[in-house]
Amino acid sequence: MPAPLVLLSARLLDPATGTFLPETALAAADGKITALGDDREIRALADAATTVIDLKGAVVTPGLTDGHLHPVSGAELTHGLDLSGCTDLDGVRAALAGEVAALTPGAWLHGWGLDPNVFGDRPVEAAALAPVLDGVPALLQLFDAHSMLASPRALELAGVDGPRAFDQAAEVVCDAAGRPTGLLLEDAACALVERAAPQPTREERRARLAAALRAMAAAGLTGGHAMDANGDSLAFYEELDAAGDLPLRLRVAPWCQPGTDDDGVRALIARQGTGGRLWRTAGVKLFMDGTIDNGTAWLERPDCHGESTHAFWPDPAVYTRIVGQLHAAGVPTATHAIGDAAVRHVLDAVEQARRADRNGVRHRIEHIETVPDDTLRRFAELGVLASMQPTHCCDFTRADHTDNWSRRLGEERAARAWRCRDLTDAGATVVLGSDWPIAPYPPLGVMAGARHRRPTRDLDQPPHGPEQALTALEALRGMTVHAARAAGEEDRAGRLAPGYRADLTVLADDPLTTAATDLPDLPVLLTVLDGRPTHRDPRV
Repeated sequence: MPAPLVLLSARLLDPATGTFLPETALAAADGKITALGDDREIRALADAATTVIDLKGAVVTPGLTDGHLHPVSGAELTHGLDLSGCTDLDGVRAALAGEVAALTPGAWLHGWGLDPNVFGDRPVEAAALAPVLDGVPALLQLFDAHSMLASPRALELAGVDGPRAFDQAAEVVCDAAGRPTGLLLEDAACALVERAAPQPTREERRARLAAALRAMAAAGLTGGHAMDANGDSLAFYEELDAAGDLPLRLRVAPWCQPGTDDDGVRALIARQGTGGRLWRTAGVKLFMDGTIDNGTAWLERPDCHGESTHAFWPDPAVYTRIVGQLHAAGVPTATHAIGDAAVRHVLDAVEQARRADRNGVRHRIEHIETVPDDTLRRFAELGVLASMQPTHCCDFTRADHTDNWSRRLGEERAARAWRCRDLTDAGATVVLGSDWPIAPYPPLGVMAGARHRRPTRDLDQPPHGPEQALTALEALRGMTVHAARAAGEEDRAGRLAPGYRADLTVLADDPLTTAATDLPDLPVLLTVLDGRPTHRDPRV
């Protein structure tokens, strides 16, 4: 039977071994690789309807998969003024002034990617941006997407004039007189002001999502583990999939928040496996803490401000019980755990669940920004996957520990940042991702960061924790074979072999021999999803 897609003159890179296969061509049909061979053998499988692409020696890898991203919320949060390139307050003020000048009277200003390090030793508060935002309703998302700054006018329009009580670890930060400073911590507090701003239409939101997904495919991504299913997310995926316009294979984990009762847990279990051809609901996302930068992580000892002392769940024992329920039902969990106390509690919860029911469910911990030595071995012992985002370390911390994250933690804990090397050496499966929109999604940049651990904007700067760097092969595995293992799909994804998915990324050269600092600029020549090109460079 003729194959709809044939790739010739290729170098087929096997990430399991780090070597090139002896074959030089492959054929794909019905979404799977159907044959490997030499050019003559595979060309014989083509007919007049086959898409035949001569790769001229380009390198084919299994499709790159982002282990942690937020497509729908990312498409929404990255709409507006990009502040991620601002490195000091003067730069932020200048960018805001330019945007304010272009606003129509009464319009809201939206910004994203604000780095708390620009405030230096000053508090992160709206007063630092006055008078640029005088009378302007503005919402500025901090880079961690767990906090934002609201201008005085935005707070006024939202009716937020003092502290509020929340069921989860959220806060309207106020001064000694009880007046809001503009800093809002975690979703529940941010939503108070977000609701007052004009909202985009559903059509606008879907168009932004579609554009973001197309750009991801052009960057070489064939899949992603989407860590939310909020709002219209699933409906958008269904609509794009049905129309043939979904360019990534998505594994979606809906949230389980504090306050979820037994009926809510049963509903999450019932949703498992639902989806379409290219997306499905698989797993549940939970939060054990917030972030170190805004003082809402859960640390074993307080940070330098006396903060980050509590779990996201008011009663962590309830989290443990729910993990046990999900485990017994065969549902994998992915828990946001940044601080050392949070990571330890998740490991304890998984260990307790496994004692009660020794099924083969694979659980994950997301982020793992600082952990002590005695937790490292437990990942492999419990089969817990380490889902990590190395570009967070690259772009939001500094080698000399003068950044906000490091100063909050102190030298001891800042020195054990993003321990990718130690976790790998301890036998853990390390899955790599971007956490977009927190950091850029191009996968070659993520793999490069895992190797060089330097600021993306200035690669001449020293690396943060170079001893924690991964090798080129380990970084590639983190977005191929390890991503497949995290999804329980290692029998059909992450390899170049007949019967495996025809999800492929084609690069101009070998990512294993390309220098880490050059890797982000390596051209992506072709991206193939389910046997269908989703991106094709004019050179092929």
